[in-house]
Amino acid sequence: MNDNALMNKAADNIRILSASMVEKAKSGHPGGPMGGADFINVLYSEFLEYDPENPHWEGRDRFFLDAGHMSPMFYSVLCLSGKFSIDETKAFRQWGSPTPGHPERDIERGIENTSGPLGQGHAYGAG
Repeated sequence: MNDNALMNKAADNIRILSASMVEKAKSGHPGGPMGGADFINVLYSEFLEYDPENPHWEGRDRFFLDAGHMSPMFYSVLCLSGKFSIDETKAFRQWGSPTPGHPERDIERGIENTSGPLGQGHAYGAG
């Protein structure tokens, strides 16, 4: 399998996981995650410097998800990185779930910020 085919397959898996989460929860926003799958896949596989084995590495790049309603996409790429299990993604938007509708800061799992109102992520990014 060439690199392009592998990247397409990974993005398709992000779409499938995202759609599955929203469908199972009967709640959420499927459009953003479906459209953003290629973007987040390329970002995590080609550009961001991070170490899934050392989430507190000082030299890591930080990804701040501004649009928290796109969390299925974010949880999916983190699932492919080994930070969430498939079963945890199935609990999306359920009470007490590690995958709430809007991500909550959890450095161990690669979530750098708790999302809130749209635009808040820009402030996080600016410091």
